[in-house]
Amino acid sequence: MSDCCSSCNSAGGEKSSENLLWALRLEKWTLLWMVVESIASICAGMAANSLLLAAFGADSVIELLSACLLYFRLRQEYLGKLEIGRIDTLERRTSGLAGYLLYALSAVVVIEAAWGLMHRHEAETSILGLFIAVVAAFGMPVLAKAKMRAADLIGSPALRADAMETFTCGYLSWVLLAGLAANALLHWWWIDSAASLVIVPLLLKEAREAVTGQCGCR
Repeated sequence: MSDCCSSCNSAGGEKSSENLLWALRLEKWTLLWMVVESIASICAGMAANSLLLAAFGADSVIELLSACLLYFRLRQEYLGKLEIGRIDTLERRTSGLAGYLLYALSAVVVIEAAWGLMHRHEAETSILGLFIAVVAAFGMPVLAKAKMRAADLIGSPALRADAMETFTCGYLSWVLLAGLAANALLHWWWIDSAASLVIVPLLLKEAREAVTGQCGCR
């Protein structure tokens, strides 16, 4: 078993088929929403010239890829087709890849924000973006808590790390909502670029934890 959050396995480590099935269902909901969130955010960002929305959508794509691999891993375990050693190897590789993608995303966000501030880039109001932000802001914390519970029941550090990503998605949604609302109400040209930089420390934290194998539950 990976060293990542080994203490997470102490609470409810029995991997019953019912618990694994519950975890799979939670990941299905994650996959479904991340598809909607990523496509809608990126399209809305392009339509409104919003760096904040585009960055949020790109982060959703990365979370979608991570959820796909985790779903595959949980399904294989549920069907009894994956040995423990292979599970650990897949978790480490998935986590590392996601971490490096997040580092790349952080660099892109900084570059785009700097460009927007230098060129006085102003985003337009996006109703679709506001809707996505509201749904994610209220829905992601609920989903994350359910994942935390499922992770404890099956003793999965990978699922717990995925739950922390979902929590982060919810937090980013509030940042996104605040930025979009401020832009719609106050029309500050710099708010979109400046608000997008708030995401960067969170992305870097996720990236570091993913690459080093620390799932953030300490």
